[in-house]
Amino acid sequence: MSQKLAFITGASNGIGFEIAKMFAKNHYDVVAVARNPEKLEHACEELRRYGGQVHAFPADLSHYDEIERLKKRVDDAGLVIDALIINAGQGLGGRFIGGTELAKELQLIRLNVDAYVHLSKLFLPDMIARGEGQVLMTSSVSGTAPIPFEAIYGATKAFVNSFFWAIRNELKGTGLKMTLLMPGATETNFFKNAGQADTTVGAKQKTNPAEVAERAWYALMSGHEYVYGDDEAEWEGDILNRMQGESQKAQRHRIISEPGSATKKSS
Repeated sequence: MSQKLAFITGASNGIGFEIAKMFAKNHYDVVAVARNPEKLEHACEELRRYGGQVHAFPADLSHYDEIERLKKRVDDAGLVIDALIINAGQGLGGRFIGGTELAKELQLIRLNVDAYVHLSKLFLPDMIARGEGQVLMTSSVSGTAPIPFEAIYGATKAFVNSFFWAIRNELKGTGLKMTLLMPGATETNFFKNAGQADTTVGAKQKTNPAEVAERAWYALMSGHEYVYGDDEAEWEGDILNRMQGESQKAQRHRIISEPGSATKKSS
């Protein structure tokens, strides 16, 4: 009997790579997707040490045509996806007016929003037709509150949360198991790439991505609807952000996400 197959976006580093490792060492073959071909191949070399087949499919998911080509490549190779992990995402910090660039914000929306919709539209029907499969979508605890100085990023994750719960409800009875992953601050290149290394949240001690991936794996395999990346994120998302109003949450996040806040706090 052939091994099951997991399709994972954002698989070359961070949470996505650790999730790919969880699948690989639990006897899944892997289709690993990421933008940078060299980084992706390096990650795949490590994944192959677990003994399964690993397919490296480079793609920039912020481009519509590349997602279409990705689906065609999967179909042409005759690959049957058992687990769909839509994980690739990006952050962006700074003032919305006078700080961030519109082009970068629109690119962020294409990756964090459009790609989630596009991949779901293309890949879910095959899983539904077979009557089985597992779907993990990576969002963020930031999707449960407004995030000043990360206004677009937070809004994209709020979209993912709403989108996930809506289609999960629509797809009840199809045989799909769907889990939403909402990490908090995680030890990846996320904050550096987002230009937030000098913020309080960017400078704080963060959760190991391997721990986040392990939580995600067990939640998905046991049929949990959602899971946070650590206990702090769970407390924030399920308790604090349910108790406070939107204005209160925005002000609380402003303190830790404002540019230069890490320096101000230490001085």
